Amino acid sequence: MLNSVALTGRLTKPVDLRYTQSGTAVGSFTIAVDRQFRSTNGERETDFINCAIWRKSAENFANFTHKGALVGIEGHIQTRTYDNAQGQRVYVTEVIVENFALLEPKDSSQGQPTQSTNQGYAGNQPASQPRISDDDLPF
Repeated sequence: MLNSVALTGRLTKPVDLRYTQSGTAVGSFTIAVDRQFRSTNGERETDFINCAIWRKSAENFANFTHKGALVGIEGHIQTRTYDNAQGQRVYVTEVIVENFALLEPKDSSQGQPTQSTNQGYAGNQPASQPRISDDDLPF
């Protein structure tokens, strides 16, 4: 079975970083992803995708991003349910982020975009990523 997601989009608001009772960091955020086609009236539609990221990657992602930041994420789709305060069953579908890339500099004084991954080992430092324009992409 295959459950793999890769998305590029912009953060709709800052990451909501929280900690579980055991002290594990978890970040929740939404990215806006433009569709590749235009509607009949010529406008491009946007999907808003809910995401979650865990542990040190969550802390790094929250520290180095902001509302409107262009990010790339890789992960998998996960569904879950819970009962809210009114006793109603709530269904949630979200992307669990395993890797992410910051696709633009934090500000114009900084150099290239950086990339960080969550591969379960210490010393997970951001690495330089070459700048690629849309004209360089084969699709």
